[in-house]
Amino acid sequence: MSEPKLDVPTELRELAEKTIEQAERAFQMFFDAAGKSMSSVPGPAADISKQALSLTEQNMKTAFEHARKLVHATELEEAMRIQSEFLRSQFTNAGEHMREITTRMMNVTKKPTQDPS
Repeated sequence: MSEPKLDVPTELRELAEKTIEQAERAFQMFFDAAGKSMSSVPGPAADISKQALSLTEQNMKTAFEHARKLVHATELEEAMRIQSEFLRSQFTNAGEHMREITTRMMNVTKKPTQDPS
């Protein structure tokens, strides 16, 4: 028995690719603006926010890569494999990101507060 093909017209795949590129550019503009605005905020909370923004940006880049792979999938089995790999990597990354943020937050709370007088 042959594997079911994903019969998607070339024009539709090209449109999807262009849409992904536009969305990626828009998100990059957002992350650039957010990063610049965070750089003006001092203190440990800003560091945690910057890290969270960086992790979110990494997740978005991974999601765009995933979308590109799916756009070019030609068989259902290939699309399912791509989706499975993506979900597996997202769960792994989420755990790593939580550990990083928790570690940073614990380090911030352990630092002695400075007396303003």
